[in-house]
This record gives sequence, structure tokens and C-alpha cells, in this order.
Amino acid sequence: MTFSRNTLLTATLFAGIVPLAGLVPIAGAASDGADGADGETLCAQAAYSMGLRYQQRSAEVAALQRQGFALATLRLEQAIAEHGEDANLAIITDLDETVLDNSALLVRDMQACHDFTTWDTWKHWEREGDPRLIPGAADFLKFADEQGVDIFYVSDRYQENKADTIASLEALELPQVSKDSVMLLGPPKAERRAEVVDDHTVVMQLGDSLHDFSGEFADADLEGQRRLVEENAERFGDDWIVFPNAAYGDWSEAELNAWDVPLQSE
Repeated sequence: MTFSRNTLLTATLFAGIVPLAGLVPIAGAASDGADGADGETLCAQAAYSMGLRYQQRSAEVAALQRQGFALATLRLEQAIAEHGEDANLAIITDLDETVLDNSALLVRDMQACHDFTTWDTWKHWEREGDPRLIPGAADFLKFADEQGVDIFYVSDRYQENKADTIASLEALELPQVSKDSVMLLGPPKAERRAEVVDDHTVVMQLGDSLHDFSGEFADADLEGQRRLVEENAERFGDDWIVFPNAAYGDWSEAELNAWDVPLQSE
């Protein structure tokens, strides 16, 4: 996750479904995910349900996450072999939706017809929430630790909740968790990553947002990001490992391209 946290879906996007003004949670929304069962009026936030189902419940996402960490392990093994034992190697990983699954918060907010993309419930979650580990994360980080590779957790979680974030990571038994290795919101991520590069040979970065890899992505619009992906194509799957996040991101404000043919059903 990156702290840009743009609003995912604006009121304009939902205008064709139901206006935001005056909406209240519908009866049964908390139990059925605001799906509008039995034709009940939906709150606007119900539009998040498809992405959240995919992110939280799909076997495909779990497979992709495990696949990402399997590839990361392979690439790290190769990097260690190439650099040797005394190279002071490090990896940099994002936390949210890369190592930590925060979808329970997002689903709770959606079911209460609250727009989680305003991020006004996030601080409470950082202090008292119970994120679960992304499948494959613990084994990969344990492997990196056992190989003597330094791990830095660079996240846009709030600095004021750093002690709580560290406590959450320690409760999940993640390695190398300390006030120095957990680098939270303050300077841009690019500057925090540069601090690691000053003292280490960084051989891998992991994240769910392109901002987790280069400051160029943070400064670019969506088309610019797509262009930068093409320009850096050789890095993805090599030293940049991307994880799926269908819940939020810069892409959420993009216009969709439709087939320009009148709908016909048969």
C-alpha cells in the first residue's frame, strides 16, 4: 500500500447506481456484504464488493501471492549466489497487501456503508486491528533472514502508530522487526529506500503498488505509469516482485474501455 490513497470510486462513478446523499446502511448489509439481497437498495460502497471478494476470498489471489513469494525466493537465491556472502545484501518490502492482509477492515467499512477510501478508519486499525499474513510471506522472510539478508519494512503506515505496527509484526513472528528496520510515513518512500541503499546492496523490492519500487511511479499519472512499466519490463519478476491488490490503487479512477457494439443477449 502507498499513502497516496486516492479515493477509489467517487460519487460521480456511483451516480448511475444510487446517489450517496442520504444513504444509510440497509438491513442485513452486515451479514451479506451489502449485496442487495431480495432487491434491497444498495449503499454506494457495495460497489467495492467484487474487488474485496477477489482480494480476500479467491483461491486465485492466494495462488498468485504464493507464486510471487516462490519467485522471490528463487530470485533471492540467485542474487545471493551472484554477490557472495559478504555483500551486505538487503531486501525492501512494503507491508499492507504485500505482507499484511487488511481486507477485514475494508470489508467491515463497506458493510457499514462507509467509504474506506477516505482512510479515516485506518489509524484505529493500525492500533487495534488484527491483520493476517499474506500467504507465503512468512516463509519467504524467514528464508531471507536465515540467509543473512537484511530486511527493511518500508510502509506508509502512520509514524504515530509505529509502536503498534511493530507490535503487530512481532505478534505475527516476522523476522528483523525493529524501530530501524520498520520505516513508516514521513519522507517519501523513495527517500526511505535511498537510506537503505546507502548502506546495503538492495537486491529485491516487493510491493502491491508501483510506488513501492520507484519514485518515478509516484510522480506519474496512470498512462505515465503504464509507460514506465514498459520501460522497466525486465525488472518485474527479477528484482521487483508485484503482488495483486484489487481493493484500492491509482487505477481505480481510470476510465474503462468498452466494446462499441449495442448489447445483445441470446
